[in-house]
Amino acid sequence: MDALRKDIEPYEVRQVLEATVRWPRPATTDTGKRVLSIWARTRAGRPLIVTTYHHDGLIWKIIGASEMNFTQLAEFEAWEELRHDQP
Repeated sequence: MDALRKDIEPYEVRQVLEATVRWPRPATTDTGKRVLSIWARTRAGRPLIVTTYHHDGLIWKIIGASEMNFTQLAEFEAWEELRHDQP
């Protein structure tokens, strides 16, 4: 977790990855590597993005975590609302 920001605790990353409600989003890095970002809230309600990549088989590696910016948070909250509207 080299790219873990100093203000994000490892337990928060784990909470995001284990969250019941999470939004997996495929992405590509600047170097063209395919990654999967997981958008979710910690148990305390903090919205975070954890970025992972597929290593081998069932193994995924965490490469970073960050807080959502204003635009990302708005998009995530809209997605959360859509989820609440579904039966």
